[in-house]
Amino acid sequence: MASSNDDWCTIESDPGVFTSLIESFGTQNVEFAELWSLDDDSLLQLIRPMEGVENAAVHGLIFLFKWQSSSSSDAEDVNKEEEGGNVERGKALVGDDCPEGLFFAKQVTHNACATQAILSVLFNAPNSIIETDDDDNADNNADTNAATSKTTDDDKNGRKLILGNTLSNFKSFTSHFPPDLRGEAIGSSDDIRTAHNSFGRAEDAFLSDPSKAKRAATDDDDVFHFIAYVPHEKDGCVYELDGLQAGPIRVGSYRPEIGDENTTTDENNNDSSATASDMDWIRVARNAIQTRLANYSSTEIKFNLMAMVQDKRTYLTERLNALAAIGVEESDPNMLAVRSELHSEEEKRAGWASENERRRHNYLPFCVEYLRALAGSGKFEGLVEKARESVGEKRKRAEAWKKEVGKQG
Repeated sequence: MASSNDDWCTIESDPGVFTSLIESFGTQNVEFAELWSLDDDSLLQLIRPMEGVENAAVHGLIFLFKWQSSSSSDAEDVNKEEEGGNVERGKALVGDDCPEGLFFAKQVTHNACATQAILSVLFNAPNSIIETDDDDNADNNADTNAATSKTTDDDKNGRKLILGNTLSNFKSFTSHFPPDLRGEAIGSSDDIRTAHNSFGRAEDAFLSDPSKAKRAATDDDDVFHFIAYVPHEKDGCVYELDGLQAGPIRVGSYRPEIGDENTTTDENNNDSSATASDMDWIRVARNAIQTRLANYSSTEIKFNLMAMVQDKRTYLTERLNALAAIGVEESDPNMLAVRSELHSEEEKRAGWASENERRRHNYLPFCVEYLRALAGSGKFEGLVEKARESVGEKRKRAEAWKKEVGKQG
């Protein structure tokens, strides 16, 4: 464990960054996909990403938004009562009101919200495979999440999320912790903090002065925050997991017909029912996100939404094996189409790796030397003046656009 938890960097909201981050923990069979629209067709693409795949796993959503003073109380104004009028919704659930088996951690570490949102989805993923060091840990995991499987299970086709040894041990260790201690454990974990900080920009550390206190954010600063939305199999509800809240927030039910007898995951569900269930909880989360969006100006665009989904390579490989098993030739158009998609996925991963290396590289020394060379050649002042003129023109266009939007509003 680390002795300090105040030196976490900010990381970029990017599917390549988030996927590489969780894979550094040993997590397998999962990746992040960016969502550009909240319509049903776009959401259905998560579950049916290609022909022949009807139930690709969607483990949770991670939403990035610009934090504002009203953000902490937004949820209290939505969906106050259950349809029967006996359950109040929209408030943080604490103590005995917190759903059994739902992992929630308070955020006590500055800049850790991205990784904390990711962990919130990973630790609540149903039917995930955990790696246990001993029988005691296995018993702990069985007590806290009845839907969790052990690595001794046969994961057919690589469809299940494999948590990895690092996170499996952490989940087991904190299984009986209250939310505040779970947050402390996240901030104090050397493994988690090192993986998180590996995606920080090198120039940020170069420019910061460790001898000076960090400047506190003001109302004029753009401060962004990550939260997670996950389904909870035991009660058929969707929860917003925001580490700045006192507890998880129930945003809606996606299986209102479920009774007390159906509190565990049915692994024998057919494809169509699994698809319907996933779409139901995603729609509930979508509605909660849209409610948040409604609190912002129509001109505000600084949002990002990502889904933690099944690694596309798993079902593409499964499809290849299925075609080969029935004797389809390599030259067959169906076989070639799947291989082409699989190749595109590998190229995407290679692109992510290249982009992450660029993020880690410190370009500041090059920039300093380049500016010195420009100054030495006598071109620096002319370029500065040209840049000022360009900025002035952009400001004029932006002001004209705001006036036009104001007239239309």
